[in-house]
Amino acid sequence: MISMTWAELDREVDAAAAGMAATLSSRVGDRVALVLSNSPAFVTAYFAVLRAGLVAVPVNPGYTAPELAHLLGSADVKAVLCDDASTGVVEEAVSGTSRVLVDPSGFDAMVAAGRAAGPVQAQSGGEDLAVLLFTSGTSGQPRGAMLTHRALLANIEQCRALDPVPMLADDVVLLVLPLFHIYALNAVLGMVAATGATAVLCERFDPVATIDLIRAESVTNVPGAPPMYLAWAAAGSTALEALQGVRMLASGASPLPAAVLEQVHAGSGRLIHEGYGLTETAPVVASTIASVRVKPGSIGQAVPGVEVRLLDEGGQQVTDGDPGEIWVRGDNLFSGYWPDGAEGPDAEGWWATGDVAYADGDGDLFLVDRRKELVLVNGFNVYPREVEDAIGVHPDVLEVAVISVPDEFTGEAVKAFVVARPGSALRPEQVMAHAETRLARFKRPSSVVLVEKLPHSATGKVAKGRLREREAGEVLG
Repeated sequence: MISMTWAELDREVDAAAAGMAATLSSRVGDRVALVLSNSPAFVTAYFAVLRAGLVAVPVNPGYTAPELAHLLGSADVKAVLCDDASTGVVEEAVSGTSRVLVDPSGFDAMVAAGRAAGPVQAQSGGEDLAVLLFTSGTSGQPRGAMLTHRALLANIEQCRALDPVPMLADDVVLLVLPLFHIYALNAVLGMVAATGATAVLCERFDPVATIDLIRAESVTNVPGAPPMYLAWAAAGSTALEALQGVRMLASGASPLPAAVLEQVHAGSGRLIHEGYGLTETAPVVASTIASVRVKPGSIGQAVPGVEVRLLDEGGQQVTDGDPGEIWVRGDNLFSGYWPDGAEGPDAEGWWATGDVAYADGDGDLFLVDRRKELVLVNGFNVYPREVEDAIGVHPDVLEVAVISVPDEFTGEAVKAFVVARPGSALRPEQVMAHAETRLARFKRPSSVVLVEKLPHSATGKVAKGRLREREAGEVLG
Protein backbone atom coordinates (compact mmCIF):
# COMPACT_ATOMS: atom_id res chain seq x y z
CA MET A 1 0.00 0.00 0.00
CA ILE A 2 1.29 3.46 -0.94
CA SER A 3 1.03 6.14 1.73
CA MET A 4 1.78 9.85 1.41
CA THR A 5 1.72 12.82 3.76
CA TRP A 6 0.20 16.14 2.76
CA ALA A 7 3.69 17.68 2.61
CA GLU A 8 4.87 14.92 0.27
CA LEU A 9 1.79 15.37 -1.90
CA ASP A 10 2.37 19.12 -2.03
CA ARG A 11 5.90 18.57 -3.35
CA GLU A 12 4.66 16.10 -5.96
CA VAL A 13 1.96 18.53 -7.08
CA ASP A 14 4.57 21.30 -7.36
CA ALA A 15 6.77 19.07 -9.51
CA ALA A 16 3.91 17.87 -11.71
CA ALA A 17 2.63 21.41 -12.24
CA ALA A 18 6.09 22.62 -13.21
CA GLY A 19 6.50 19.60 -15.47
CA MET A 20 3.26 20.38 -17.27
CA ALA A 21 4.36 23.95 -17.83
CA ALA A 22 7.72 22.77 -19.15
CA THR A 23 6.68 19.86 -21.37
CA LEU A 24 3.15 20.53 -22.65
CA SER A 25 3.74 23.99 -24.13
CA SER A 26 0.48 24.84 -22.42
CA ARG A 27 -1.12 28.20 -21.85
CA VAL A 28 -3.27 29.25 -18.89
CA GLY A 29 -6.77 27.89 -19.45
CA ASP A 30 -5.77 24.95 -21.67
CA ARG A 31 -7.80 21.82 -20.97
CA VAL A 32 -6.15 18.63 -19.70
CA ALA A 33 -8.19 15.43 -19.55
CA LEU A 34 -7.70 12.95 -16.71
CA VAL A 35 -8.58 9.42 -17.81
CA LEU A 36 -7.46 7.86 -14.55
CA SER A 37 -8.87 5.49 -11.96
CA ASN A 38 -8.90 6.28 -8.23
CA SER A 39 -5.18 6.44 -7.49
CA PRO A 40 -2.46 8.71 -6.08
CA ALA A 41 -1.70 9.64 -9.70
CA PHE A 42 -5.20 11.08 -10.12
CA VAL A 43 -4.88 13.16 -6.95
CA THR A 44 -1.44 14.49 -7.92
CA ALA A 45 -2.46 15.19 -11.51
CA TYR A 46 -5.71 16.93 -10.58
CA PHE A 47 -4.16 19.37 -8.13
CA ALA A 48 -1.19 19.90 -10.45
CA VAL A 49 -3.46 20.86 -13.35
CA LEU A 50 -5.14 23.47 -11.17
CA ARG A 51 -1.84 24.77 -9.78
CA ALA A 52 -0.44 25.15 -13.30
CA GLY A 53 -3.38 27.36 -14.29
CA LEU A 54 -4.88 24.70 -16.54
CA VAL A 55 -8.42 23.28 -16.61
CA ALA A 56 -9.05 19.72 -15.43
CA VAL A 57 -11.42 17.59 -17.51
CA PRO A 58 -12.02 14.39 -15.48
CA VAL A 59 -13.28 11.55 -17.67
CA ASN A 60 -14.81 8.18 -16.91
CA PRO A 61 -12.08 5.59 -17.70
CA GLY A 62 -14.85 3.23 -18.80
CA TYR A 63 -15.68 5.31 -21.87
CA THR A 64 -15.24 3.75 -25.28
CA ALA A 65 -12.90 5.36 -27.81
CA PRO A 66 -15.75 7.04 -29.78
CA GLU A 67 -17.25 8.48 -26.58
CA LEU A 68 -13.87 9.70 -25.43
CA ALA A 69 -12.98 11.18 -28.82
CA HIS A 70 -16.24 13.15 -28.87
CA LEU A 71 -15.67 14.55 -25.38
CA LEU A 72 -12.02 15.46 -26.05
CA GLY A 73 -13.06 17.23 -29.22
CA SER A 74 -15.90 19.10 -27.53
CA ALA A 75 -13.56 20.37 -24.82
CA ASP A 76 -10.71 21.04 -27.28
CA VAL A 77 -8.40 19.19 -24.93
CA LYS A 78 -4.66 19.89 -25.16
CA ALA A 79 -3.37 16.77 -23.41
CA VAL A 80 -4.71 13.53 -21.96
CA LEU A 81 -3.27 11.89 -18.86
CA CYS A 82 -4.05 8.18 -18.66
CA ASP A 83 -3.09 5.06 -16.75
CA ASP A 84 -2.07 1.66 -18.08
CA ALA A 85 -5.66 0.40 -18.17
CA SER A 86 -6.90 3.28 -20.32
CA THR A 87 -3.88 3.82 -22.59
CA GLY A 88 -5.22 1.72 -25.47
CA VAL A 89 -8.59 3.48 -25.57
CA VAL A 90 -6.96 6.90 -25.30
CA GLU A 91 -4.52 6.10 -28.12
CA GLU A 92 -7.47 5.25 -30.35
CA ALA A 93 -9.39 8.36 -29.28
CA VAL A 94 -6.54 10.79 -29.99
CA SER A 95 -5.38 9.11 -33.19
CA GLY A 96 -5.16 11.62 -36.02
CA THR A 97 -5.31 14.62 -33.68
CA SER A 98 -2.68 16.89 -32.18
CA ARG A 99 -3.65 15.99 -28.62
CA VAL A 100 -0.76 14.93 -26.40
CA LEU A 101 -1.07 11.52 -24.74
CA VAL A 102 0.71 11.22 -21.40
CA ASP A 103 0.90 7.62 -20.16
CA PRO A 104 2.27 6.64 -16.71
CA SER A 105 5.91 6.64 -17.80
CA GLY A 106 5.37 10.00 -19.52
CA PHE A 107 3.81 11.39 -16.37
CA ASP A 108 6.75 10.19 -14.27
CA ALA A 109 9.12 11.90 -16.71
CA MET A 110 7.02 15.05 -16.54
CA VAL A 111 7.21 15.08 -12.73
CA ALA A 112 10.99 14.53 -12.87
CA ALA A 113 11.38 17.42 -15.31
CA GLY A 114 9.30 19.64 -13.08
CA ARG A 115 11.27 18.69 -10.00
CA ALA A 116 14.43 19.85 -11.75
CA ALA A 117 12.82 23.06 -13.00
CA GLY A 118 11.44 24.12 -9.62
CA PRO A 119 7.87 25.03 -8.60
CA VAL A 120 5.59 27.35 -10.58
CA GLN A 121 3.53 30.18 -9.18
CA ALA A 122 -0.25 29.64 -9.07
CA GLN A 123 -1.63 30.93 -12.35
CA SER A 124 -5.37 31.12 -11.72
CA GLY A 125 -8.15 31.36 -9.15
CA GLY A 126 -11.42 33.10 -8.41
CA GLU A 127 -13.60 33.29 -11.51
CA ASP A 128 -11.08 31.43 -13.69
CA LEU A 129 -12.28 28.08 -15.00
CA ALA A 130 -10.94 25.19 -12.91
CA VAL A 131 -12.89 22.10 -13.94
CA LEU A 132 -14.95 21.16 -16.97
CA LEU A 133 -17.29 18.25 -16.27
CA PHE A 134 -19.57 16.87 -18.94
CA THR A 135 -23.10 16.39 -17.68
CA SER A 136 -26.67 17.63 -17.74
CA GLY A 137 -29.26 18.10 -20.40
CA THR A 138 -31.93 15.50 -21.04
CA SER A 139 -31.27 14.77 -24.70
CA GLY A 140 -28.39 14.67 -27.13
CA GLN A 141 -24.76 14.62 -26.08
CA PRO A 142 -23.75 15.74 -22.56
CA ARG A 143 -22.43 19.27 -22.24
CA GLY A 144 -19.57 20.61 -20.17
CA ALA A 145 -20.48 22.35 -16.94
CA MET A 146 -17.98 25.15 -16.28
CA LEU A 147 -16.87 25.17 -12.64
CA THR A 148 -14.63 27.98 -11.42
CA HIS A 149 -12.22 27.95 -8.50
CA ARG A 150 -14.75 30.17 -6.74
CA ALA A 151 -17.56 27.62 -7.14
CA LEU A 152 -15.50 24.65 -5.96
CA LEU A 153 -14.12 26.42 -2.90
CA ALA A 154 -17.49 27.96 -2.02
CA ASN A 155 -19.20 24.59 -1.82
CA ILE A 156 -16.48 23.18 0.40
CA GLU A 157 -16.91 26.08 2.82
CA GLN A 158 -20.71 25.81 2.67
CA CYS A 159 -20.49 22.15 3.69
CA ARG A 160 -17.96 22.91 6.42
CA ALA A 161 -20.50 25.33 7.92
CA LEU A 162 -22.91 22.45 8.62
CA ASP A 163 -23.40 21.19 12.16
CA PRO A 164 -22.21 18.53 12.71
CA VAL A 165 -19.33 19.18 10.33
CA PRO A 166 -19.30 16.48 7.61
CA MET A 167 -15.54 16.05 7.77
CA LEU A 168 -12.92 16.72 10.47
CA ALA A 169 -9.13 16.87 10.38
CA ASP A 170 -8.84 13.61 12.32
CA ASP A 171 -11.28 11.72 10.08
CA VAL A 172 -10.16 8.70 8.08
CA VAL A 173 -12.22 8.90 4.90
CA LEU A 174 -13.06 6.00 2.58
CA LEU A 175 -12.65 7.38 -0.94
CA VAL A 176 -14.14 4.71 -3.17
CA LEU A 177 -16.55 6.90 -5.13
CA PRO A 178 -15.12 7.58 -8.62
CA LEU A 179 -12.98 10.70 -8.70
CA PHE A 180 -14.14 11.66 -12.18
CA HIS A 181 -17.56 12.42 -10.65
CA ILE A 182 -18.12 15.80 -8.96
CA TYR A 183 -19.33 14.14 -5.73
CA ALA A 184 -15.99 12.44 -5.09
CA LEU A 185 -13.94 15.16 -6.77
CA ASN A 186 -15.05 18.12 -4.69
CA ALA A 187 -17.37 17.02 -1.88
CA VAL A 188 -14.89 14.31 -0.86
CA LEU A 189 -11.37 14.96 -2.25
CA GLY A 190 -11.81 18.73 -2.07
CA MET A 191 -13.08 18.46 1.50
CA VAL A 192 -10.26 16.08 2.47
CA ALA A 193 -7.71 18.61 1.20
CA ALA A 194 -9.44 21.52 2.93
CA THR A 195 -9.57 19.77 6.30
CA GLY A 196 -6.29 17.85 6.11
CA ALA A 197 -8.12 14.59 6.81
CA THR A 198 -6.75 11.19 5.81
CA ALA A 199 -8.12 9.63 2.62
CA VAL A 200 -8.05 5.89 2.04
CA LEU A 201 -8.16 5.49 -1.74
CA CYS A 202 -9.94 2.48 -3.16
CA GLU A 203 -9.95 1.88 -6.91
CA ARG A 204 -13.35 0.21 -7.13
CA PHE A 205 -16.18 -0.79 -4.82
CA ASP A 206 -16.37 -4.35 -3.57
CA PRO A 207 -18.67 -4.92 -0.58
CA VAL A 208 -16.39 -7.39 1.18
CA ALA A 209 -13.07 -5.68 0.41
CA THR A 210 -14.33 -2.25 1.48
CA ILE A 211 -15.68 -3.56 4.77
CA ASP A 212 -12.27 -5.16 5.40
CA LEU A 213 -10.66 -1.81 4.56
CA ILE A 214 -12.96 0.06 6.94
CA ARG A 215 -11.88 -2.26 9.73
CA ALA A 216 -8.18 -2.31 8.86
CA GLU A 217 -7.84 1.46 8.49
CA SER A 218 -10.29 2.42 11.26
CA VAL A 219 -12.34 4.47 8.80
CA THR A 220 -14.51 7.11 10.48
CA ASN A 221 -16.12 8.76 7.45
CA VAL A 222 -17.90 7.10 4.52
CA PRO A 223 -19.18 9.27 1.66
CA GLY A 224 -21.25 6.79 -0.29
CA ALA A 225 -24.03 6.13 -2.74
CA PRO A 226 -27.16 3.94 -2.44
CA PRO A 227 -25.69 0.88 -4.23
CA MET A 228 -22.91 0.71 -1.64
CA TYR A 229 -25.32 0.66 1.30
CA LEU A 230 -27.60 -1.76 -0.52
CA ALA A 231 -24.68 -4.16 -1.03
CA TRP A 232 -23.54 -3.87 2.58
CA ALA A 233 -27.08 -4.42 3.84
CA ALA A 234 -27.36 -7.51 1.64
CA ALA A 235 -24.02 -8.80 2.98
CA GLY A 236 -25.56 -9.27 6.43
CA SER A 237 -24.99 -8.25 10.02
CA THR A 238 -21.20 -8.66 10.01
CA ALA A 239 -20.80 -5.98 7.35
CA LEU A 240 -23.17 -3.57 9.06
CA GLU A 241 -21.49 -4.09 12.43
CA ALA A 242 -18.25 -2.85 10.84
CA LEU A 243 -19.95 0.52 10.33
CA GLN A 244 -20.55 1.00 14.06
CA GLY A 245 -17.26 2.87 14.47
CA VAL A 246 -17.90 5.21 11.54
CA ARG A 247 -18.69 8.75 12.68
CA MET A 248 -20.32 9.96 9.44
CA LEU A 249 -22.24 7.96 6.87
CA ALA A 250 -23.37 9.98 3.86
CA SER A 251 -25.20 9.14 0.67
CA GLY A 252 -25.70 11.06 -2.53
CA ALA A 253 -25.83 10.84 -6.34
CA SER A 254 -29.25 9.12 -6.38
CA PRO A 255 -32.18 8.64 -3.98
CA LEU A 256 -31.59 6.34 -1.01
CA PRO A 257 -34.38 3.79 -0.49
CA ALA A 258 -36.01 4.23 2.92
CA ALA A 259 -35.72 0.49 3.57
CA VAL A 260 -31.94 0.63 3.15
CA LEU A 261 -31.68 3.61 5.52
CA GLU A 262 -33.63 1.70 8.14
CA GLN A 263 -31.73 -1.55 7.64
CA VAL A 264 -28.32 0.11 7.96
CA HIS A 265 -29.50 2.00 11.05
CA ALA A 266 -30.80 -1.20 12.64
CA GLY A 267 -27.59 -3.12 11.92
CA SER A 268 -25.01 -0.45 12.72
CA GLY A 269 -26.74 2.05 14.99
CA ARG A 270 -25.72 4.76 12.51
CA LEU A 271 -27.95 7.01 10.45
CA ILE A 272 -27.08 7.76 6.84
CA HIS A 273 -27.19 11.46 6.02
CA GLU A 274 -28.59 11.94 2.54
CA GLY A 275 -27.69 14.86 0.32
CA TYR A 276 -28.83 16.38 -2.95
CA GLY A 277 -26.70 18.11 -5.52
CA LEU A 278 -25.72 18.48 -9.14
CA THR A 279 -22.53 18.88 -11.09
CA GLU A 280 -23.62 22.46 -11.81
CA THR A 281 -23.70 23.25 -8.08
CA ALA A 282 -20.24 21.81 -7.30
CA PRO A 283 -22.21 19.71 -6.06
CA VAL A 284 -24.02 19.96 -2.69
CA VAL A 285 -27.31 21.87 -2.47
CA ALA A 286 -29.06 20.21 0.47
CA SER A 287 -28.36 17.68 3.20
CA THR A 288 -30.19 16.04 6.05
CA ILE A 289 -27.33 17.28 8.25
CA ALA A 290 -29.08 20.66 7.96
CA SER A 291 -32.34 19.14 9.25
CA VAL A 292 -33.40 18.68 12.84
CA ARG A 293 -33.66 14.94 12.20
CA VAL A 294 -33.15 12.45 9.40
CA LYS A 295 -36.40 11.54 7.66
CA PRO A 296 -36.62 8.60 5.25
CA GLY A 297 -36.99 9.87 1.70
CA SER A 298 -35.91 13.43 2.53
CA ILE A 299 -32.89 15.23 1.08
CA GLY A 300 -32.89 17.63 4.02
CA GLN A 301 -32.52 21.39 3.78
CA ALA A 302 -30.24 23.77 1.94
CA VAL A 303 -26.68 23.92 3.24
CA PRO A 304 -25.50 27.28 4.66
CA GLY A 305 -24.85 29.83 1.94
CA VAL A 306 -27.16 28.18 -0.58
CA GLU A 307 -30.67 29.48 -1.24
CA VAL A 308 -33.43 27.23 -2.54
CA ARG A 309 -36.90 28.12 -3.72
CA LEU A 310 -39.69 26.04 -5.24
CA LEU A 311 -41.52 27.59 -8.19
CA ASP A 312 -44.54 26.51 -10.19
CA GLU A 313 -44.67 26.48 -13.99
CA GLY A 314 -45.63 30.16 -13.96
CA GLY A 315 -42.54 31.10 -11.96
CA GLN A 316 -44.47 31.71 -8.72
CA GLN A 317 -43.50 30.40 -5.29
CA VAL A 318 -45.55 27.31 -4.47
CA THR A 319 -47.70 27.14 -1.36
CA ASP A 320 -46.58 24.98 1.56
CA GLY A 321 -46.57 21.29 0.72
CA ASP A 322 -47.07 21.74 -3.02
CA PRO A 323 -44.39 20.49 -5.42
CA GLY A 324 -42.33 22.95 -7.42
CA GLU A 325 -39.18 23.10 -9.49
CA ILE A 326 -36.02 23.59 -7.44
CA TRP A 327 -34.23 26.86 -8.15
CA VAL A 328 -30.84 27.44 -6.54
CA ARG A 329 -28.66 30.46 -5.82
CA GLY A 330 -25.20 30.57 -4.23
CA ASP A 331 -21.50 31.11 -4.83
CA ASN A 332 -21.18 27.41 -5.62
CA LEU A 333 -23.06 27.68 -8.92
CA PHE A 334 -21.38 26.97 -12.23
CA SER A 335 -20.78 29.60 -14.90
CA GLY A 336 -22.92 27.99 -17.59
CA TYR A 337 -22.16 25.37 -20.21
CA TRP A 338 -19.02 25.17 -22.29
CA PRO A 339 -17.84 27.02 -24.23
CA ASP A 340 -19.87 30.25 -24.00
CA GLY A 341 -21.54 29.97 -20.60
CA ALA A 342 -24.99 29.29 -22.02
CA GLU A 343 -27.91 28.50 -19.70
CA GLY A 344 -26.07 29.48 -16.53
CA PRO A 345 -27.57 31.40 -13.59
CA ASP A 346 -29.90 34.28 -14.45
CA ALA A 347 -29.21 37.98 -13.83
CA GLU A 348 -30.17 37.56 -10.16
CA GLY A 349 -28.00 34.49 -9.68
CA TRP A 350 -30.80 31.90 -9.72
CA TRP A 351 -30.58 28.66 -11.69
CA ALA A 352 -33.37 26.17 -12.41
CA THR A 353 -32.35 22.59 -11.70
CA GLY A 354 -35.24 20.94 -13.55
CA ASP A 355 -35.86 18.78 -10.47
CA VAL A 356 -39.17 18.90 -8.61
CA ALA A 357 -39.61 18.72 -4.84
CA TYR A 358 -41.94 19.72 -2.03
CA ALA A 359 -41.15 20.97 1.46
CA ASP A 360 -42.88 19.64 4.55
CA GLY A 361 -43.86 21.70 7.60
CA ASP A 362 -40.30 21.59 8.94
CA GLY A 363 -38.85 22.86 5.67
CA ASP A 364 -37.34 19.51 4.76
CA LEU A 365 -37.26 18.78 1.03
CA PHE A 366 -38.55 15.65 -0.68
CA LEU A 367 -37.81 14.96 -4.35
CA VAL A 368 -40.82 13.90 -6.37
CA ASP A 369 -39.50 14.03 -9.92
CA ARG A 370 -36.31 14.52 -11.85
CA ARG A 371 -35.45 15.99 -15.18
CA LYS A 372 -37.66 14.28 -17.68
CA GLU A 373 -36.15 11.34 -19.52
CA LEU A 374 -32.73 11.48 -17.84
CA VAL A 375 -31.70 8.06 -16.51
CA LEU A 376 -29.67 8.01 -13.29
CA VAL A 377 -27.59 4.80 -13.14
CA ASN A 378 -25.56 4.52 -9.92
CA GLY A 379 -25.68 8.30 -9.73
CA PHE A 380 -24.35 8.81 -13.27
CA ASN A 381 -26.38 10.65 -15.88
CA VAL A 382 -27.35 8.62 -18.94
CA TYR A 383 -28.87 10.60 -21.80
CA PRO A 384 -31.48 8.62 -23.74
CA ARG A 385 -30.66 10.42 -26.99
CA GLU A 386 -27.02 9.32 -26.76
CA VAL A 387 -28.03 5.68 -26.26
CA GLU A 388 -30.62 5.92 -29.02
CA ASP A 389 -28.06 7.38 -31.43
CA ALA A 390 -25.61 4.58 -30.65
CA ILE A 391 -28.18 1.82 -31.16
CA GLY A 392 -29.79 3.56 -34.14
CA VAL A 393 -26.71 3.19 -36.37
CA HIS A 394 -27.08 -0.61 -36.34
CA PRO A 395 -28.04 -1.52 -39.92
CA ASP A 396 -31.00 -3.65 -38.81
CA VAL A 397 -32.51 -1.03 -36.47
CA LEU A 398 -35.33 1.06 -37.90
CA GLU A 399 -36.26 3.00 -34.78
CA VAL A 400 -35.34 2.97 -31.09
CA ALA A 401 -36.57 4.60 -27.90
CA VAL A 402 -34.92 4.48 -24.48
CA ILE A 403 -36.54 4.97 -21.08
CA SER A 404 -35.59 4.59 -17.44
CA VAL A 405 -36.73 1.59 -15.41
CA PRO A 406 -36.27 0.87 -11.68
CA ASP A 407 -33.33 -1.32 -10.74
CA GLU A 408 -32.70 -2.87 -7.33
CA PHE A 409 -28.95 -2.36 -7.45
CA THR A 410 -28.35 0.75 -9.58
CA GLY A 411 -31.47 2.76 -8.72
CA GLU A 412 -32.40 3.07 -12.38
CA ALA A 413 -31.43 1.25 -15.53
CA VAL A 414 -31.69 1.76 -19.28
CA LYS A 415 -34.35 -0.10 -21.25
CA ALA A 416 -34.45 0.06 -25.04
CA PHE A 417 -37.47 -0.53 -27.27
CA VAL A 418 -36.32 -1.38 -30.79
CA VAL A 419 -38.17 -1.64 -34.11
CA ALA A 420 -36.27 -3.86 -36.53
CA ARG A 421 -36.02 -3.11 -40.24
CA PRO A 422 -38.45 -5.17 -42.34
CA GLY A 423 -36.97 -8.47 -43.39
CA SER A 424 -34.19 -8.48 -40.81
CA ALA A 425 -33.69 -11.20 -38.21
CA LEU A 426 -32.53 -8.84 -35.47
CA ARG A 427 -32.33 -10.28 -31.96
CA PRO A 428 -32.06 -8.44 -28.61
CA GLU A 429 -28.65 -9.93 -27.90
CA GLN A 430 -27.33 -8.46 -31.15
CA VAL A 431 -28.47 -5.02 -30.05
CA MET A 432 -26.77 -5.53 -26.68
CA ALA A 433 -23.53 -6.64 -28.34
CA HIS A 434 -23.63 -3.61 -30.65
CA ALA A 435 -24.12 -1.29 -27.66
CA GLU A 436 -21.02 -2.74 -26.00
CA THR A 437 -18.87 -1.39 -28.84
CA ARG A 438 -20.20 2.17 -28.60
CA LEU A 439 -21.24 2.86 -25.01
CA ALA A 440 -19.66 2.77 -21.56
CA ARG A 441 -21.04 -0.03 -19.41
CA PHE A 442 -23.28 2.17 -17.26
CA LYS A 443 -24.97 3.58 -20.39
CA ARG A 444 -25.78 0.23 -22.00
CA PRO A 445 -29.33 -1.11 -21.92
CA SER A 446 -29.97 -3.66 -19.20
CA SER A 447 -32.76 -4.98 -21.39
CA VAL A 448 -33.84 -4.72 -25.03
CA VAL A 449 -37.38 -5.34 -26.25
CA LEU A 450 -38.19 -5.79 -29.92
CA VAL A 451 -41.54 -4.20 -30.85
CA GLU A 452 -43.46 -3.92 -34.10
CA LYS A 453 -43.81 -0.16 -33.75
CA LEU A 454 -43.32 2.70 -31.29
CA PRO A 455 -46.11 5.01 -30.13
CA HIS A 456 -45.93 8.53 -31.60
CA SER A 457 -47.54 11.86 -30.81
CA ALA A 458 -49.46 13.93 -33.32
CA THR A 459 -46.24 15.73 -34.21
CA GLY A 460 -44.41 12.47 -34.87
CA LYS A 461 -42.34 12.45 -31.68
CA VAL A 462 -42.01 9.12 -29.86
CA ALA A 463 -44.54 9.15 -27.02
CA LYS A 464 -42.28 7.87 -24.25
CA GLY A 465 -45.00 8.48 -21.69
CA ARG A 466 -46.97 5.64 -23.24
CA LEU A 467 -43.90 3.41 -23.09
CA ARG A 468 -43.57 4.23 -19.40
CA GLU A 469 -47.25 3.47 -18.88
CA ARG A 470 -46.78 0.14 -20.62
CA GLU A 471 -43.77 -0.61 -18.44
CA ALA A 472 -45.65 0.32 -15.27
CA GLY A 473 -48.57 -1.85 -16.34
CA GLU A 474 -46.29 -4.85 -16.86
CA VAL A 475 -44.68 -4.34 -13.44
CA LEU A 476 -48.07 -4.09 -11.74
CA GLY A 477 -49.45 -6.72 -14.08
